[in-house]
Amino acid sequence: QVQLVESGGGLVQAGGSLRLSCAASGRTVSLYTMAWFRQAPGKERECVGRIRWSGVGTYYVDSVKGRFTISSDNAKNMVYLQMNSLKPEDTAVYYCAGQEMPGSVWKYWGQGTQVTVSS
Repeated sequence: QVQLVESGGGLVQAGGSLRLSCAASGRTVSLYTMAWFRQAPGKERECVGRIRWSGVGTYYVDSVKGRFTISSDNAKNMVYLQMNSLKPEDTAVYYCAGQEMPGSVWKYWGQGTQVTVSS
């Protein structure tokens, strides 16, 4: 089993930046891909970006391309989401998730961290 704990959320003005962190523990050798999801009130959860646990092969949803950067540090068992040029529509609960095989279910989830962007 893998445990994921997010941190770094908060309140920021539009145009500002935040860096989310996800600490992984347990059987991290089983991880293949890590991702950041978000869910805004009344909306479905969406994948913001993902990265292989090895640190290569990133993907971003169009709405965050050029503004968000996902990275990983295997030595520290950490995954990060650097969010720049934040917009009010980025307001959501952000979740870290882990997958053991490509295309498989997102088996591991953190508890989420709130990001609020004020206009």
